Amino acid sequence: MSPDVSRRDLFAAVAAVGVGNATFQRAVAATAAQPKVEAVTAEMVQGAEWVAGITLTEAERKTVAGALTNTLRSVAAFNKLDLGNSVPPAVYFNAVPWEGPNKDGRGKTELRPQRGAPKKPGTDDDLAFQPLAVLAELIRLKQITSTDLTKVYLARLKKYDPALLCVVSLTEELALKQAAEADKEIAAGKYRGPLHGIPWAAKDLIAYPGYPTTWGAGHFQEQKLGEKATVAARLDDAGAVLACKSTLGSLAWGDIWFGGTTRNPWNIKQGSSGSSAGTASSVAAGLVGFGLGSETLGSIVSPSTRCGVTGLRPTFGRVSRHGCMALCWSLDKIGPMCRSAEDCALVFGAIHGFDGKDATAQDRPFHWPAQVNLKELNVGFVEGNLSETDQKVLKELGVKMVPIKLPQQTAGQIVGMILDVEAAAAFDDITREGVKEGIGLWPSTFRRGRFVSAVDYLKAQRARTLLMHEMAKVMEKVDLYVGGNDLSITNLTGHPTVCLPNGFRGNSPTALTFTGRLFGESALLAVAKAYQDATGHHLKRPPQDSWVVEKKDKKE
Repeated sequence: MSPDVSRRDLFAAVAAVGVGNATFQRAVAATAAQPKVEAVTAEMVQGAEWVAGITLTEAERKTVAGALTNTLRSVAAFNKLDLGNSVPPAVYFNAVPWEGPNKDGRGKTELRPQRGAPKKPGTDDDLAFQPLAVLAELIRLKQITSTDLTKVYLARLKKYDPALLCVVSLTEELALKQAAEADKEIAAGKYRGPLHGIPWAAKDLIAYPGYPTTWGAGHFQEQKLGEKATVAARLDDAGAVLACKSTLGSLAWGDIWFGGTTRNPWNIKQGSSGSSAGTASSVAAGLVGFGLGSETLGSIVSPSTRCGVTGLRPTFGRVSRHGCMALCWSLDKIGPMCRSAEDCALVFGAIHGFDGKDATAQDRPFHWPAQVNLKELNVGFVEGNLSETDQKVLKELGVKMVPIKLPQQTAGQIVGMILDVEAAAAFDDITREGVKEGIGLWPSTFRRGRFVSAVDYLKAQRARTLLMHEMAKVMEKVDLYVGGNDLSITNLTGHPTVCLPNGFRGNSPTALTFTGRLFGESALLAVAKAYQDATGHHLKRPPQDSWVVEKKDKKE
């Protein structure tokens, strides 16, 4: 389908509901009748004035028509370039434009368990659900080997994936090879740190050579990318073991992919939410030690909430997106999804920082264990959004609770326009090719995004700037805040959020979110860990005995 067909479809739809005058209707009909527009006419400009939101004189229409004819030629030239999804724009979002370059480095991350030397669990099931911090100590102390742990997780992936549909590619050969190498190094005294020998799941928009990177979409299910994503390379360097490429909703929307609907381990009749669907499901079900997800607008927080796992959406610019599918360059973020906040800290410590490949990625200090005193922290809360029980737990931790009010701007409208336009640009090639099947719910959004003017897109980005300054004023009063219900706001401003299990409503997990200062992950995770230590909600397991393993129609 050419760009003209997309325009024709939209104009025809508008005409059908009676929008526009007779001239506009004639312009619609004339446009729809042309397979290709060679030149823009004044009549066509008049018919499109409602899109631009302005009214022109006849002389102005003729002038604009001439200029747009030249623009069409420029666009035609751009369309001949091989841009695909991997080429970012030459402009990029900075969450702290008022700050100069940071030269403090990445900081230091150490495994320093508070629980003492753990003992090996008596069963494989018990072993599989241990937090990463415990698994790391078991491997470091040589109570288990990486190979043994990897075989446990591979067996569980094979056993339960038919019910959960959380795996796109089982990377068994690679996993066993990496585990054997980890055991060899650890036996020789070369211990790389807390991720050494731990199996993990990569959301299948993270490129890894030798395996498909499908983006969850049938249209791309045979796609193989030759370059390794920065986050995958850093986990390789940390000695982690890649056990599988996990599912995501088609092109990072929802939990429906080309193999079916990924399931929530707490209720397999329910989807796991998206788009980091498979990572959340596999971590919750004890099929891997940890995983990576991504978020543009809720794709870490939402499945973490649904599946009862702990997810960290880092500050924008903390983690390189190089080698990961682009959906919205100024919103996309990569982060860990684990069984505890401490686990998220250990994974985050390995993947964050400048890489010279993603222009937004920068070095900022991150220390774990966090060098903070909880009694010196101000924790904000929005009145009415936090239960008395939650407030009591936090007060008992020693933090000072401070009421705050979040900005009231129309963040949802801002983020909606930015996401629509950037996603349309990221996948412009397949829209122009007429691809409608195998890309999930996206086709209408991709078409719609082409009709938003550059002026209006930049206006949305300017409104975003105002929102950023308003949030900066809020964060002057607190070190972090809890229960903000703020997905649109904080995805726009780039603030980090950790989502953690917080009990149940019936048999379904509930969650609590903590949002920190920009690049304030150390304090944010320290409070989240203290809250989890006090409540223990994250230690609950889904009822795996009730999982019904059914055959699935899935291309291997």
